[in-house]
Amino acid sequence: MHLSRRNLLATATVAAVPATASHHRETVRTGFERLAADGYRLLRGRRVGIVTNPTGITRSAEHIVDVMHASPLVELAAVFGPEHGFRGTAQAGGSEGRYDDPETGLPVYDTYLKSGRPLADVFTASGVDTIVFDIQDVGARFYTYIWTLYDCMEAAGLAGKRFVVLDRPNPVTGREAQGPVLHEEFATFVGRRPIAQAHGMTVAELARLFNEEFLAAPVPLETVRMTGWRRTDFYDASNLPWVPPSPNMPTPDTALVYSGTCMFEGTNLSEGRGTTRPFELLGAEGIDGRWAAAANRLGLPGVRFREAYFAPTFSKFQGRTVGGVQIHVTDRAAYDPVRTGIALLVTARKVWDGFAWRPDDWIDKLTGSDRVRTMIDAGADTDEVVGAWQQELAAFRRLREEYLLYG
Repeated sequence: MHLSRRNLLATATVAAVPATASHHRETVRTGFERLAADGYRLLRGRRVGIVTNPTGITRSAEHIVDVMHASPLVELAAVFGPEHGFRGTAQAGGSEGRYDDPETGLPVYDTYLKSGRPLADVFTASGVDTIVFDIQDVGARFYTYIWTLYDCMEAAGLAGKRFVVLDRPNPVTGREAQGPVLHEEFATFVGRRPIAQAHGMTVAELARLFNEEFLAAPVPLETVRMTGWRRTDFYDASNLPWVPPSPNMPTPDTALVYSGTCMFEGTNLSEGRGTTRPFELLGAEGIDGRWAAAANRLGLPGVRFREAYFAPTFSKFQGRTVGGVQIHVTDRAAYDPVRTGIALLVTARKVWDGFAWRPDDWIDKLTGSDRVRTMIDAGADTDEVVGAWQQELAAFRRLREEYLLYG
């Protein structure tokens, strides 16, 4: 394994909180649990700010900000809220702004859509010297919290701050990465850097990769890893409470399909927002049972499709009944969400003459290039589209191996 200066820094700090032996039946302990059990030793004598949201909770469902604020062992001085906000009051594409938290009196700063020097200035204005990150991710490149992590690491480096990442499980496992790798010319807040669409990493692993491979200058990085988590574990194996990381991510089942079906945000079909099963229900006016039948004929592993009708309460087709499919995952281990998402795009375009991409080519931002859109428009089938990214995916899989923390 190649050990650069950055790798040595990250590797050394992983061991800063004592680890216990991991085995099959061991309870999963998050980075925060291990940090607190160690009396916040990593944060002693530091003025701390934390980037978090409603997912930053303990096993007993207390928010870690409330727990840390009440502890005499840590000086928590500020909170930084991402998209949807620290307490989670904002919908997609929104945040809570600057305010004082009513529960703790702590100043809450808004990080959403801030990066580089403007975000570094926020960190400087807060008066903290250490930035802690603790947010539950869902394993997809276009889920913005990992880019909040990236932006905060970069800004912390610019502001001369120390950075600590508290790890949590990837709810859809840390198995092999899947899907296309972002092409840099398509970089946006739903994909800053060239990683796979389903990256198969935890936030601490991503932080190590970002620091070594993508940041122009490394930040002083420390990671507190979990114990008891295995790469093959789905979220329910952790016995941790689930908090929706965003309003349209209500359950781990949503996360399971999300890295594939979020691609429908780039089309004129509903991706199920405004229903109780976002990203599991897909549809539009004029679609009937032919779509589910076409998708089922493909024999995709680990999944079946049911003809479904629904009326979204907000977002696309608000208050109107649409037809489409509901995704039923029958074998989580065999299911490939990205391949399934491509198959659904291909079949939707074939069976419904109303199919269209969003006019701003948002699908290119989600998939990381114009390849998916142009190939499907040219009549490519699922195997051809998926085959087109295999070489770059293999390269990313090799790259990520160096930064994995768990077996």
